[in-house]
Amino acid sequence: MYYQKEYECMPREELVKLQSERLVAQVKRMYENVECFRNRMDEKGLKPSDIHGVEDLSKLPFSYKTDLRDYYPYGLFASPLSDIVRVHASSGTTGKRIVVGYTRNDLEIWEDMMARQLVALGVTKDDIVQVAFGYGLFTGGFGAHAGAEKIGCLVVPISSGNTARQIETMIDFGVTVLYCTPSYAMYLAETAEKMGVVDQLKLRIGIFGAEPWTEEMRQKIEQTFKIKAYDVYGLTEILGPGVSRECEYQAGMHINEDHFIPEIIDPETLEPLPYGSIGELVFTTITKEGAPIIRYRTRDLCQLTVEPCKCGRTHVRMKKPQGRSDDMLIIRGVNVFPSQIEEILLKAGNEITPNYQIIVGRENNTDTFDVLVEMAENLFADDIKSIEAIQKKIENNIRSILGIGAKVKLVSPNSIARSEGKAKRVIDNRKLV
Repeated sequence: MYYQKEYECMPREELVKLQSERLVAQVKRMYENVECFRNRMDEKGLKPSDIHGVEDLSKLPFSYKTDLRDYYPYGLFASPLSDIVRVHASSGTTGKRIVVGYTRNDLEIWEDMMARQLVALGVTKDDIVQVAFGYGLFTGGFGAHAGAEKIGCLVVPISSGNTARQIETMIDFGVTVLYCTPSYAMYLAETAEKMGVVDQLKLRIGIFGAEPWTEEMRQKIEQTFKIKAYDVYGLTEILGPGVSRECEYQAGMHINEDHFIPEIIDPETLEPLPYGSIGELVFTTITKEGAPIIRYRTRDLCQLTVEPCKCGRTHVRMKKPQGRSDDMLIIRGVNVFPSQIEEILLKAGNEITPNYQIIVGRENNTDTFDVLVEMAENLFADDIKSIEAIQKKIENNIRSILGIGAKVKLVSPNSIARSEGKAKRVIDNRKLV
């Protein structure tokens, strides 16, 4: 069983040897079956025989999100459609959907990795797992569901939506593990608190991913729900959820290196960087059959460490991504990540909530930078002096930390739209001008 901890504690030398064997086989298979990859290899004057192991990884061409759109829907599949038993896809909100295919073996490996994730976070067959990720073409719901069933949990496949029913189900079914996005977990916690039913919940573990979140948000969720909240990471293009996750020590997310080879590159020079450097995360899939991908640029900015973890696992750990190179806002020449704003707001005090929205525009050839923040219910809308003081405090913190001025406006509780999936934190009106 791949999810047994012993498999994750291979000596580093054995792990690299396994990666090398799988990489060589994957390159050969993709060269023979994926036209886009073969053409890029040929452009570099490379043949599969030139790749002998992990040490040759940097010779291989990069892959990009645009590739999956350009070859939509099946052009990057390395297996015939007769061997594909399922497809998943992104929402397609920024263009054509990204479509990935899975063979039967791919699904079995995915189940194993999701089971491995749950076991690492202390979930057992005696747990009742509520999956509040959306089911359908999105990978989250099915991935979490399969892993929980693999280890024998009772699974509640409630999907997303109907927040009051979600909380009612948690209470009635005795749910002990919650699986969803962190922003929706925050909304569920906020709602349960308003309903006065937090003490009726039996939750002990929360597993949250699919969008960035800060340590401050983790603490808010843990304190409200009275649980342990864990971070997980995945990408539709690579597999879905299950690529990496924390362990009980929460000192970074262990990457399943027997299935993926991670790299950190300089996003400008594209050169590989050593462990410990901050750069762009790149993944190569070495066991995926249906839609494998080589050196995929995730655009996530983070660090990798190979230092031993207290849990005994030997797989490389990735720190929480600090942002995405393609999500970064450039406002008046300053690089701004939404996660930086969230961190500032979560430290601002109890008079505001973690719900916010960044609105960027352009006026008289100058960027405007507005931050809407919900007031907590203990702050009265007619307390103008307090509101102005809080707004000024947040504006000063943004200027001090980011080096740029912003206009902060406190708005009424519950006035910013909630999301049952990924939260929409940024509205960039400059794109419409």
